[in-house]
Amino acid sequence: MTTFLHDGDLPADALASASAVAIDSETMGLRLGRDPLCVVQLSDGQGDAHVVQLRRPDYDCPNLKRLLTDPAVTKIFHFGRFDIAMFFLHLGVVTAPVYCTKIASKLARTYTDRHGLKDVTKELIGVDLSKAQQSSDWGAAKLSDDQVAYAASDVLHLHALRARLDDMLAREGRDALAKACFEFLPHRALLDVAGWEDTDIFAHS
Repeated sequence: MTTFLHDGDLPADALASASAVAIDSETMGLRLGRDPLCVVQLSDGQGDAHVVQLRRPDYDCPNLKRLLTDPAVTKIFHFGRFDIAMFFLHLGVVTAPVYCTKIASKLARTYTDRHGLKDVTKELIGVDLSKAQQSSDWGAAKLSDDQVAYAASDVLHLHALRARLDDMLAREGRDALAKACFEFLPHRALLDVAGWEDTDIFAHS
């Protein structure tokens, strides 16, 4: 396994032949509109990871933006709702098509309420992820080796999780429902950005 650290943008030839790319991001916090996007990490599921430390505030990353909007590449997230909203706010793109392992887990693993990446990864593929660097300074001028390793670990297993969850969704007859949720997810993220972050517009009240 190799982790590549890139300054500002993904190289043009990186992940060029991938039909599905796992993606996650690191930010200075979890508030849309307040906390900046700092890092985007990606993997094609073959064991390597690309960690892009973005240049703020211009976010000049045409290769990354091209990948996020490529209709031929499925972007795999865990809780993609937040990442997609951050990409729209800071990169100006709507990410699609997408797959979210957290949504898939909630639809398939109805026997539990533990749908965090660490829990799902441990149960389904036997990998125990470390979350030690989750709350660290991602806006630092230089990322530590531990930060880079942590960022990579969050995307290296998403392809395997997707495969396991797809089997469970098909077994339970919920694969079509999951597909519809994934198609709506970018729109849900845009609702968050537009101010409906804490409102269920489908609710009666």
